[in-house]
Amino acid sequence: MSSQRYISSLVWLALMIASFSCETERILFNGPYHVRFTESAAFEKESYSKVIKIEVHNVGPAIDQDMAISYDIGGTARENVDYVILDERKKLVIPAGEYFGYIRIQLINNANNILRSQDVVFTLQATDQDDIGIGQGASAIGSTFTYTIYDDCILGGSYNGNRLNGGNVYSDLTVTSQDCETYTLSNWNLDVFNSSTEMDLVFIDNGDNTITIPQQEEDALDDELATIEGEGVVDPTTREILLNITLVDFEDKPTVSIVLKPE
Repeated sequence: MSSQRYISSLVWLALMIASFSCETERILFNGPYHVRFTESAAFEKESYSKVIKIEVHNVGPAIDQDMAISYDIGGTARENVDYVILDERKKLVIPAGEYFGYIRIQLINNANNILRSQDVVFTLQATDQDDIGIGQGASAIGSTFTYTIYDDCILGGSYNGNRLNGGNVYSDLTVTSQDCETYTLSNWNLDVFNSSTEMDLVFIDNGDNTITIPQQEEDALDDELATIEGEGVVDPTTREILLNITLVDFEDKPTVSIVLKPE
C-alpha cells in the first residue's frame, strides 16, 4: 500500500470514529408516568372577565379512557366571593386519547378601592389510574398551582365602548389606575376622527359617581387642536361610564360623548 493511500485510510478511520463519538444517544422517557400542572403560578387583576383555564397535563402515553384527577383547594382567596369554579369542584378530566385537562375559573370583580391580593392554591391529589401518579419525582414537582388575584380599583378593568348615539362598538378598552382616583382610558377615539390612532385619556373619579376630565393635551392631534377637557358620570350599579369630552381648540368647542360598558 502506498504511503498516500495509507494516510488516506487513517484519515477516513479517524473521521468515522469522530462521527460515532459525536452521535447523541436518544433518551426516551419511560416513566414513572404522572400528571402535573404545566405551570406553577399565574396572576391577573380581579377585573379580568374572561374564563381562565389552568392546564394539567399527562406526562406519558395518552390512555384510551377519560382520566379523572382529584384536587384540593386552598389559599386566601374566597370561593364564590373572589372567584368561582366553572366545572365540578375538586375534579378535572383529561379526555380519552388526549394529554391535557383544565381547571376553569372566573374571577369576581368585587372592587372596593382596597388594593391587595389573594391566592387560590390548587393541589393535585390522585388519579383514577393505578399506574399514573401525581407530580414529577420524589418531591412531586408540578403538583401545586398558585393563582394570585390582584384587587382592582372600582372603575378599573376592560370595557366595550362606542359613541353615545351609536356607531361601531370597540372592545378591549382598558381603564387603569395606581391610586383608585386618577384613571387612564386606553383609547377615546371611538369614531371621533377619521383615523384609527389610539388616543388615551386621563380622568378623575370624584367619589360621588361623577367624573372630571382635567384639561390635557392629546399628543396625536396638532398642537393648535390638541386641548381637551370634560366631565362624566358613573352608574354605580352597572359601572357603566359616560364621558363627555370637549374639544377645546375646535371651532364651537364640540363635545364628544362616549359610553363604556364593562366586558
